[in-house]
Amino acid sequence: MDISVLKATIKRELPHLLQEDPSFKDYIIRITQGHYADKQRTDDLFFNILDELKRNREEDRRKWEEQNKKWEEWKVEDTKKWEEQNKENKRLHVEIMAQSKKFDRTIDAIGARWGMQSERAFRNALAGILEENFGVEVLNIQDYDETGEVFGRPEQIELDIIIKNGLLLICELKSSMSKSDIFVFERKAHFYEKRHQRKANGLLVISPMVEARAMQVAEKLGIKVYSDSSEVVAL
Repeated sequence: MDISVLKATIKRELPHLLQEDPSFKDYIIRITQGHYADKQRTDDLFFNILDELKRNREEDRRKWEEQNKKWEEWKVEDTKKWEEQNKENKRLHVEIMAQSKKFDRTIDAIGARWGMQSERAFRNALAGILEENFGVEVLNIQDYDETGEVFGRPEQIELDIIIKNGLLLICELKSSMSKSDIFVFERKAHFYEKRHQRKANGLLVISPMVEARAMQVAEKLGIKVYSDSSEVVAL
C-alpha cells in the first residue's frame, strides 16, 4: 500500500477509533506519552508555581510593610530634625537681620553726624525699635527753659521719655554723644524733673557713637548707655 494513502487513512479514521475503541486509545497514549507532559504532573507543577508566587507575594508584602514602618519612623524622626533645624534657621535669620539693621543704623548715624541725613530721622528709627521691642510709646517732649538752666540762656529743651507701669525713663536718642553731650543730657533731665515735679526712674542714652570720655562720665552719673535700641535688655 502506498504510504501516503496509509497516512491519509489513519488521519481520517483515527478520531473515530479513539472514540470507539478504548484499548486502542490507551495504546496510542502509551506510545505517544513521551511527547507531551503528563496532566497530573502539569497540574502539580502549575499549582506549585501558584503557591510559590503566593509565597513570594506575601514575602514582598511583609518586606514592604516593614520598610514602610521604617520609613514612617524615619519620617517622624526627620520631621523632628527638620523642625529643629527650621527653628534654628529662623533664629539665625532673625539674628542676622537684626545685625544687618543695626549696621544700617550705624551707617545712618554716620550720615546724621556729618549732615548727610537728618538727626530727626535717626532719632525716629531708634525710638521705633524701642516701641517695637517693648510695646511702649516714646514721647518727644519740648519745654521752654526761660531761666537758662540748661544752656545758660533761655532755650527750647527737647528730650524723649518713656512712661511704663508707673515708671519714668528719660532718654537721649542721638547719632553720636560727646562728653559735653552727656552733661547737657543730665541737665535736661534735671530740668524736666523740676518742671514736672517728678523724679525719673532711669536715664538712658542710645547712640552708636559714644566717645570714651563720654562713657566714663555717663558711668559716674548713673546713665545707662547702649549702642543700639535692640541692645536694651529691659525697660
